[in-house]
Amino acid sequence: MSILQQLSSSFLSGLPIGIYSVCSAHPLVLEAAVRQAVVDRTPLLIEATSNQVNQFGGYTGMRPADFREFALRIATAHGLPVERLILGGDHLGPNPWQHLPADDAMQHAQNMVAEYSRAGFTKIHLDASMACLGEQTPLPDSVVAERAARLCRAAEEASGGQPRYYVIGTEVPVPGGATESLAGLEVTTYAHAARTLQIHREIFFAAGLGDVWPRVIALVVQPGVEFNHDSVVDYDSSKTVPLRRLLRDDVGLVFEAHSTDYQRPRAYKELVSDGFPILKVGPALTFALREVLFALQLIENELVPAEKCSNLSGVVERQMLLHPAHWVKHYHGTSDRQRLLRRYSYSDRIRYYWTQPEIQAAVNVLMSNLEGLAIPETLLSAEMPPEYLAVREGSLRATPHELIIHRIQQAIRPYAAACIRN
Repeated sequence: MSILQQLSSSFLSGLPIGIYSVCSAHPLVLEAAVRQAVVDRTPLLIEATSNQVNQFGGYTGMRPADFREFALRIATAHGLPVERLILGGDHLGPNPWQHLPADDAMQHAQNMVAEYSRAGFTKIHLDASMACLGEQTPLPDSVVAERAARLCRAAEEASGGQPRYYVIGTEVPVPGGATESLAGLEVTTYAHAARTLQIHREIFFAAGLGDVWPRVIALVVQPGVEFNHDSVVDYDSSKTVPLRRLLRDDVGLVFEAHSTDYQRPRAYKELVSDGFPILKVGPALTFALREVLFALQLIENELVPAEKCSNLSGVVERQMLLHPAHWVKHYHGTSDRQRLLRRYSYSDRIRYYWTQPEIQAAVNVLMSNLEGLAIPETLLSAEMPPEYLAVREGSLRATPHELIIHRIQQAIRPYAAACIRN
């Protein structure tokens, strides 16, 4: 039985298990996640988003079948059995085509979901919550549910008879973190969540998808966790008590928690125990990647002649200024404020730029410059304290590649610790 099918029963038994969802297409992030899952002997859930991967290539240039092969190569290379790799699709719906009329956007969305299902993605988040051209927001729940049913049918027809597991929900946080103040963040109410489920159930059955409904395993809600550019709203278990009653009243479902990046470690354990066993993480992992690469650049500056240095951070800044589409609508304020956000924001818009040829070339120079050098422990202590401690303990080799993997795994380990049944 898939771990996705066990989440509700384990919660109801009082011995909850969880699974974290790695939402990234960066090969170093995926390598770190695979290696963590190998050590923990657990399944690994990797999800691609509709913006990253779709039938037109998304911003990664990959279609669903391409992403599947990409993830499988990394898993196989690092010893994760194929049967323990779970692939998911996040925010699958008209999101990339909101500028189009609804009929056109939904046709693209149905084609995309079908490609994901055909490629063997087994966990599918049906997200039709966004308005399309000329529509008022928020959309009525009935419209969202009707569109979700259309997407579900497309996935079922393309599945080749293999089971697909679905996540629904109209109260979907903004992908990649909020851009506004978080002062008014509210937990989803019991009434709103119950109504969402009721409407989706009715429409699924009316659409002839009643046999699929038992494979609707989770509902996306707002548990009161979120982050924006420079602050994090921490989980408060007491605020979700009314909402959590729904999991007793509607057996077979759990909650999926988006935007869980940057929470305190204990929050992940509380979320799993409280019925939010699917924990989505993305920007926090590429945030860690950026931190470690820029720290390695500081070490490079000390050890390598200036004319041979990568100037990675300068190259990144220059490319972000030359190609501002991925951050300009998100980062506001003075030029100094925008500069800080480009580099340090929790929302980590840098993650869209690592595949740029100029930035890839600078990373390659950085890695090449450091690969053959013995990095002094004193420099590690100054620029990479967590890695310094691991090197001193003898559990980490001070090579640039291993230092990068270690830093990303530091962001993954609180999730892993929370999801394993103790």
